[in-house]
Amino acid sequence: MPSHPRGVAVNRLATVALTALAPISWGSTYAVATELLPPDRPLFTGVMRALPAGLLLTLLSRRLPKGEWWWKSAVLGALNIGAFFPLLFLAAYRLPGGVAAVLGSAGPLFVVGLAALVLGERASLRTVLAAVTGALGVSMVVLTAAAKLDLIGIIAGVVSSASMAAGTVMTKRWGRPDGVGPLAMTGWQLTAGGLIIIPIAALVEGAPPALDGKAFLGYGYMMLLNTGTAYWLWFRGIGKLSATSVTLLGPLSPLTAAVIGWAVLGQALSPVQLVGMAIAFGATVAGQLFAARAAAAQAAPDPEPFTSAEKTDRNISMDLTAGPVRP
Repeated sequence: MPSHPRGVAVNRLATVALTALAPISWGSTYAVATELLPPDRPLFTGVMRALPAGLLLTLLSRRLPKGEWWWKSAVLGALNIGAFFPLLFLAAYRLPGGVAAVLGSAGPLFVVGLAALVLGERASLRTVLAAVTGALGVSMVVLTAAAKLDLIGIIAGVVSSASMAAGTVMTKRWGRPDGVGPLAMTGWQLTAGGLIIIPIAALVEGAPPALDGKAFLGYGYMMLLNTGTAYWLWFRGIGKLSATSVTLLGPLSPLTAAVIGWAVLGQALSPVQLVGMAIAFGATVAGQLFAARAAAAQAAPDPEPFTSAEKTDRNISMDLTAGPVRP
């Protein structure tokens, strides 16, 4: 018996709200890194975010990959963590923070295109406009007139967004092995991603830095909440929602960073930035509404007023008159 539409809508809203906590948490990364962590060690920070959290979640799930899931977990871990973190940090070092954030906000557009190719998720024009509007709003919040462009930084920022987008789509495409929950999947990916970053961090940054009490506090937050819990919620959301719906929550990250910068770090917000925040947040909400309507339309039963014989005749007629149908 089909679920009540109201109950389905409430469950979807709860899933969206929980998934949104991931980009909101990621918005705190800059403040935590600048206030608590050793300076100029972004790759070491990436390792400390991913590897301990991955090992902990894998231990809690008490599940290891089997068969093809060893290489699938490695691929997903590389796309979502191992390649994404270093490229993101490279973009952050080569570009002003606002430019890097704008390139990151283009992620939903990558997901829309990849989801159409790989998953068959056809995004409506309204959804695409919501993604573009969200990126526009983010640019109003983070860009400054003094922003300078760097080709290597731009390439790194674009590829990092594309890497995360591909990881999101392939996570949706491959799903999970039977009997394996999102906790184990998150643990496998974080572990693989952290292991990929270790040699890069050693080559670029050398030996690990000395850590004080503030650093342990910061890395503890990064590991448990900013990465372990956040990525678990993110991958859980991918399993329950469309890839496009999940990625449209991305603008919440730079918006959260701007709010924390104002509330905690004493950074002023101009009227243009406030308008940009309203535009980006409105686009995020609108994108979720469009995605919810699309999901409801797909889940709704097709009313069938025909008898069996009439249905057969109608299908034959459609087969004769309609063009090729994409599976």
